Amino acid sequence: MDNNSKRNVGLGCGALVLVVIFVLFLMSIFTVPAGRVGVVTRFGAVLRVANPGLGFKVPIIDSVKKMDVRTLKDQVDASAASKDLQVVTSTIAVNYHLDGKYATNVYQSVGMNYQDVLIAPAVQNIFKATTAQYTAEELITKREQVRLKAEASLAEQLAVYHVIVENFNIINFDFSPEFNAAIEAKVTAQQQVETAKQVLAKTQIEAQTALAQAQGQADAQAALQNTGALSPEYLQYLALTKWNGVLPVVTSGTPFIDVSGYTK
Repeated sequence: MDNNSKRNVGLGCGALVLVVIFVLFLMSIFTVPAGRVGVVTRFGAVLRVANPGLGFKVPIIDSVKKMDVRTLKDQVDASAASKDLQVVTSTIAVNYHLDGKYATNVYQSVGMNYQDVLIAPAVQNIFKATTAQYTAEELITKREQVRLKAEASLAEQLAVYHVIVENFNIINFDFSPEFNAAIEAKVTAQQQVETAKQVLAKTQIEAQTALAQAQGQADAQAALQNTGALSPEYLQYLALTKWNGVLPVVTSGTPFIDVSGYTK
């Protein structure tokens, strides 16, 4: 092999080495998008958390798993029994996110699919435990109290796994047709009672008004009599209405003329 051939082989090997180095360099670079964190592993063992942005790893032997730390929403259909043993079904919406600082812990203990493993079962358990503390009617009338208690319980349970609960919403409560009919009948009866109370109150007010008017008229007449302010005509009217039809011999010292035997 002449010198030119050796030189060409040397150049080819050098170029190959440069290509390999360049490829390895590219393989050592990775990026983590915003809203996620990277879990760097080596032969399956967790090494560290990589924050969003540009990062480096050992080519070939290191790998990066990207986990979402943005706010996620799950909607879970849950069923349970109330304190008075009524069957309750509900649709629950939960907002939550992974605490990125502990992504390696979650990856090791739960895995990449922590949403499926943790969220739905936890919501089911909390829903059953919470609704069992209230009657079916209380679940309706104290809905916000039920929601807050369930949210606090879920947050406490998921905090162990470094999942932060942002919001817990009870979209609806559904009961059996029999219970719904009983509630409707109760509401109708209450409305009828309220209507009867209103009618009774109106009747009482009208009666009191009429009584007050009559009392006022009687008081006015009594006042006129006491003050002597009655007219002669009214006094004559009062005398005639009280006369029994028998003429007295004298009235106030003045004799009446007996005309009983008078004939034309």
